Amino acid sequence: MTRPVVVLAGGLSHERDVSLRSGRRAAEALRAAGVEVAERDVDGTLLAAFTAEPPACVVPMLHGESGEDGAIREVLDLLGVPYVGAGPAACRTAFDKPVAKTLVAGVGISTPESVVLPHETFRELGAQDVMAAVVARLGLPLVVKPARGGSALGCTLVSDEADLPDAMVDAFAYGPVALIERFVAGTEVAVPVLDDGTGPRALPVVAIRADGGIYDYTARYTAGSTEFTVPAPLPADVLAECARVAVAAHEVLGLRELSRSDLIVAADGSVAFLEVNVAPGFTETSLVPLSVEAAGLDLGDVLASLVRAASARDVRAGSRAAG
Repeated sequence: MTRPVVVLAGGLSHERDVSLRSGRRAAEALRAAGVEVAERDVDGTLLAAFTAEPPACVVPMLHGESGEDGAIREVLDLLGVPYVGAGPAACRTAFDKPVAKTLVAGVGISTPESVVLPHETFRELGAQDVMAAVVARLGLPLVVKPARGGSALGCTLVSDEADLPDAMVDAFAYGPVALIERFVAGTEVAVPVLDDGTGPRALPVVAIRADGGIYDYTARYTAGSTEFTVPAPLPADVLAECARVAVAAHEVLGLRELSRSDLIVAADGSVAFLEVNVAPGFTETSLVPLSVEAAGLDLGDVLASLVRAASARDVRAGSRAAG
């Protein structure tokens, strides 16, 4: 009997509902491509089930802390179960936005100037004094977000210094460390990167225009609240630079099979890195499926090719270990 591919979705993060929606769509796409698929949530029976009947491969569609911080992938490695996407160490690096920004900047990629503040520092040194120093350094407007997290939860655009305290509280509600970033005006874009074993390549660039001016949680998951254009209406050389930056970020962060980089293109055409997602969404309003379609590809076929790549990598790793 053929072992199924398991799409893992749900979990207990703030993004559980989004994860379930992504998982359903990924599973449907794989089935349409002729792949035998089982869907599983993350619960106390998962390890016993995978130990008794290891899946052929796992497609992690877990978003947020428990899905993208590398922990689940660490467990899959312990069980010897292959999975699509980055390994535990790369996930931890990419999921921590300040760390990812530092590594990406180290290879010459621009990223907005920022300050990283743990809640304890913010409280102990006096919130007002700290915020005044931040504004003096970075100016306004600012973008405030949790240092670790996804789906733009706790993310706020601050144009008035008086709104900064509430933005900090919102960010700290989703994690103990806040990233305060200088706002860069321009066109926000997303660039998926695929690697089916032949090397990473960028898919068409998606331009994002949110009604509220910032691509926050509501804009991401409320149909009609954001306008997407793919390929992005940008000059060819700028599109090429977006693709180069996304692939470079994928490589320097040690990612595999699939990632999505979020970038900002300023009015002068310069490209800045914002963050990267190791488990991008697959909902009806998500960006990777839009880009896949614009590339003339079938979502199920793409996922099936990534499953094959992950399985082949696992076989190679097993061969090296045996040798």
